[in-house]
Amino acid sequence: MAGSARTTPTLVDTVSSAITERIAGRQLMPGARLPSVRAFAESMGVSKSTVVEAYERLGAEGAIVARRGSGFYVAGKTRPLCLKEIGPQLDRAVDPLWITRQSMQSGPELLKPGSGWLPSSWMPEEAIRRALRHIARDADSNVICYDKPLGFPPLRSQIARRLADKGVEAEADQIVLTDSATQAVDLLCRFLLDPGDTVLVDDPCYFNYHALLRANRAKVVGVPFTPAGPDVAQLERLIVEHRPRFYLTNSALHNPTGATLAPAVAHRVLKLAEAHDMLIVEDDIFGDLEADPAPRLAGFDGLDRVIAVGSFSKTLSASIRCGYIALRPDWVEGLIDLKLALSLGNGHLSATLMHRLITDGAYRRHLAEIREKLARAMGETARRLERCGLTIWTEPRGGLFLWARLPDGLDSADVARHALARDVVLAPGAAFSAGAGGREFLRFNVAHCADPRTFSVLEDAMAAV
Repeated sequence: MAGSARTTPTLVDTVSSAITERIAGRQLMPGARLPSVRAFAESMGVSKSTVVEAYERLGAEGAIVARRGSGFYVAGKTRPLCLKEIGPQLDRAVDPLWITRQSMQSGPELLKPGSGWLPSSWMPEEAIRRALRHIARDADSNVICYDKPLGFPPLRSQIARRLADKGVEAEADQIVLTDSATQAVDLLCRFLLDPGDTVLVDDPCYFNYHALLRANRAKVVGVPFTPAGPDVAQLERLIVEHRPRFYLTNSALHNPTGATLAPAVAHRVLKLAEAHDMLIVEDDIFGDLEADPAPRLAGFDGLDRVIAVGSFSKTLSASIRCGYIALRPDWVEGLIDLKLALSLGNGHLSATLMHRLITDGAYRRHLAEIREKLARAMGETARRLERCGLTIWTEPRGGLFLWARLPDGLDSADVARHALARDVVLAPGAAFSAGAGGREFLRFNVAHCADPRTFSVLEDAMAAV
C-alpha cells in the first residue's frame, strides 16, 4: 500500500543513534571525549567512513564538537530528561503520568474510579488531628531539628514488629525511613543501578515504576503476570537474556490486578534469583489491607536478596509522607549516605505523627473497617462491571483494585478518552503495560465506584468506541 512502507535505518543512522542514546542516558556527559573513529568503527562493526559521516551529522546537529588534533566531544548541556514517551504510545490525555496529575488536580466534580487511593471520607481524619494536637502540646517533641540518619527510632521499631507479623524478620537498625514508598524505590534505584542496567517489572505493573526507572536511566523489561504471580518460565528466560540488576514487584494485592503471590511461585522466584545472582525489590504498600497476610518474598528470603519497601499513605494519609526500606545490614550505611546526600534525612514530624497513629488501637479498628468496606465494594463493583460486559481477570483477596477486560477487543485508551469528556477518570490498561497486552483492560478502584454514574458513563463510552 502506498505510503505504508517503512524506511530501513542506514548504518550511519545506527551509529548516530548509538551516540545520541549514550548522551541521553548520561553515559556520555557534556565535555566527554567520544571514542576514536577507528575504535568506534571496530566496536560497531562498520567502516571508518560510516563513523566519520555519523560524527559529522551529529556535529551539524550541535550534539558533538570536533577539536582539531584531539577528537570529538559531547557538546553543550545534556538534554533535559523527558518522561513523556513511556511504554506504549498513548494519546497524551490518558498517558500514565496524566492519570496521576488528573486524579490529584481535579476537583470533587470528577469521579475517579481510575485513582489509586481511598476516598478522603474513608480516612481517619479526626484521629490525625488529635495526634497533631498531642504532638503540638508535647514539650519533648522535636519540631526544630533534623532527625537521626536512620529515622525516628520508635517508628522503626514499630515497623519491625509489623513486618514480623507478615513473616519478615528485621531488626530496627535494618529499617531506613523515607518520605514515601516512591522515594524509597527511587533511592534504591540510585543505590543499585548504573545507567543502562536492566530492571524486570511485572507486566502489567504500577505505571509509576516505568517513570521512576526511566528517570534513573534503566532499561525496563516486563514479565508476564498471572493470577498466581509472575510467569516463572518467562521470568527465567528474561533473566537469562537480560541479566537484570533487580526485579521490582508487589507480592500482595498486586497493582493493578489485585492478585496475590502463590507460595509455590514465590519459592521458584527466589530460587531463580539465587541461581542468577538477581536482587528483588518487594513493594508492600497495600499490605495492611490484607486480612490474612500472604507470603512475602522478604520473609522467605530473610532480607538477603530481597529488599522490602512500604508506606502508610494508602491506609492513613497521603499527606503525611512517610515510607521505609528494610534491607540487609551491610547495605544500610551506604543507603543512609545516599539518603543524606539527597535530602539530609526524612521528615521527623511525619515520622512522629505516624508512630503515634499506628500505635494507637484506633488504627487496628480503622483497618478492620476499611477491609470490610472494601470487601463489600469489591463484590458490588465486580457485579456491575460484569453487567456492563467486562470480564474480571481474577478475584482479589482484598485491596482496592479490579483488573477487568473490555468486551469485543475495545481499546481502553479510547474508552478512557470518551469517559474523560463526561468527567470520569478511568485508568486504561496500556498505562500499566510495557507492551500491548493491557490495551483491552481497565483498572478499577472499587472504593471509588459507588456512584452509579461511573457505570452509565462507562457503558456510553464503550458504545461510542
